Amino acid sequence: MKRISSGGEFEAKVGYCRAVVAGGFVHVAGTVGQGDDVVAQCRDALRIIEAALNEARSDMAHVVRVTYMLPDRTEFEACWPILSEAFGDNPPAATMIECGLIDPKYRIEIEVTAVPRSDIVDDRRI
Repeated sequence: MKRISSGGEFEAKVGYCRAVVAGGFVHVAGTVGQGDDVVAQCRDALRIIEAALNEARSDMAHVVRVTYMLPDRTEFEACWPILSEAFGDNPPAATMIECGLIDPKYRIEIEVTAVPRSDIVDDRRI
């Protein structure tokens, strides 16, 4: 098992890490980004997620599941072009949930599960 930290402020406060590689998967914690609106925050959250995936020997093309959490579902449509671009020809299974986030300034939180780029994980074929 490998734990990956991004050094985000909530990791130490809440007691979690950005990602965990275990059981043949890369589990990336719910991630918020910085910015003045949902679009900027979505782009920044994806940047943070991509960095964690890269450290885990994965990438956006290997994301198999994504969950989007927004306090206002009407803001989600503005993110669609960004998400389509991020996942390209390899769209994951997806869920969108309308819910409260840890701070009202956050407009979107994104959580993903991916597989490593290689078909070998911990010396076993997956």
